[in-house]
Amino acid sequence: MKIESITIREIQMPLVHFFETSFGRTTGRRIILVTLRGQGITAWGECVAGEHPHYSEESVETAWYALTSELAPAVIGKKLESAAECVPLMAQIRGNRMAKAAIENASWAAEAVAKQVPLWKLLGGTRKEIACGVSIGIQDSPEQLEEKVATELAAGYQRIKLKCKPGWDLKIFERIRQRWPEITLSCDANSAYTLADIEHLKQFDRFNLLMIEQPLWHDDFYLHARLQKQIKTRICLDEAIRNARDAEAAIELGSCGIINIKVGRVGGFSEAIKVHDVCQKQNIPVWCGGMLESGIGRAHNVALSTLPNFSLPGDVSASKRYWKEDIIEPEVTVSKQGTIAISDAVGTGYHAREDLIEKLTVRKETIGTGAMSAS
Repeated sequence: MKIESITIREIQMPLVHFFETSFGRTTGRRIILVTLRGQGITAWGECVAGEHPHYSEESVETAWYALTSELAPAVIGKKLESAAECVPLMAQIRGNRMAKAAIENASWAAEAVAKQVPLWKLLGGTRKEIACGVSIGIQDSPEQLEEKVATELAAGYQRIKLKCKPGWDLKIFERIRQRWPEITLSCDANSAYTLADIEHLKQFDRFNLLMIEQPLWHDDFYLHARLQKQIKTRICLDEAIRNARDAEAAIELGSCGIINIKVGRVGGFSEAIKVHDVCQKQNIPVWCGGMLESGIGRAHNVALSTLPNFSLPGDVSASKRYWKEDIIEPEVTVSKQGTIAISDAVGTGYHAREDLIEKLTVRKETIGTGAMSAS
């Protein structure tokens, strides 16, 4: 397929409920979407960069620059036999993995349409149903958190992940475990601790957690290896794993027992598959993390989660948990058993609601083979 034009747009969507981590509180999302067109095919991608460079160095503004000035021009006019061929076209631009993923993932969706196959099968998926968990942010009170947990368990979700930080951890875990001693429970620190907290972190072991996610520095796996030797709870690495090389090094060092794969964080489906394969070879289970995606990115997460080593419930929850109205149809829904059924429809199995997307758009720029326009 020849890429004829790419439209980059920003939409703004309010969250149904605020989402708070150790980074801060989010009440709405600025989201960059990519629309790739060529030879009669239209496909969508999403950049998961946040409003601020807190989770990673990328932000909405840096991604906008990278996409409009560097990445889209690098692929426009190129004929691709497979979506993975756009990776070397963008390789000269260092970093900017979330921005790159928006283009690459749209290319995979386009290839699936061109070949008339489901995206999940094109990626190498094998699961016809995926297990779902939820990530619950820091709340205004422990009572509010309990209400949230009760609601998600009633909805069928198979794993509860609690965001945590110093002052919002041990007493919270104890409270939840007293009420729900048997549920699959994990926590996510988003780098809120240091090795000076090691005696404190050892106390996490008494709560029978599935994992503690990225407790230490966002760019580290050496000190995580030191920590893992001293605690029983399995460490899950998130921010520190940027590619398959990182995964291989972290596993060899003994830094973790689980890895979270976020397709935007690693730069797109091609690298996500490589990380999956490294982990599978080393018997390290993986799961799919979420980044408060709209339905475009959520559909891509669903497809990725069908790969065989995604053996733990991911953060691929229902559209209605985040959005009053999502920008895809059908919206992503989760069964009462906490699963998502995988469609055999061509492409992602979901369709962009272009009328709604236009209403939510605050800026856009189209780059084509012969012209460039902005609005």
